[in-house]
Amino acid sequence: QLQASGGGLVQAGGSLRLSCAASGRTISQYEMGWFRQGPGKEREFVAGITYRAHTPYYADSVRGRFTISRDNAKSMVYLEMNSLKPEDTAAYYCAARRGPGRSVYATRDYEFDYWGQGTLVTVSS
Repeated sequence: QLQASGGGLVQAGGSLRLSCAASGRTISQYEMGWFRQGPGKEREFVAGITYRAHTPYYADSVRGRFTISRDNAKSMVYLEMNSLKPEDTAAYYCAARRGPGRSVYATRDYEFDYWGQGTLVTVSS
């Protein structure tokens, strides 16, 4: 089970840190990701982090502003969001996919096996 938290209302240019807690299993063998779905938009990939080398990868729209990290010992994944823009307004979801034996750098939602509920981020102009 994945539980996302940390969303809220922030002004443009501000920062937020989202957290994703995994319960019931260790995340060490899972590639982790964050997706978002804005009003009237389809769900889109935001950031991911590989399970073995912990290599982060990002959507072009957030690269340089967002940072994904993981703490396997705590079964936690984080998304540090800086320089937020109104277009970042969305419900943010964390997701997990089993890593071993599969290709890395997944960015499509169907590639992920488990999903948490969303946490809402609203960026005001």
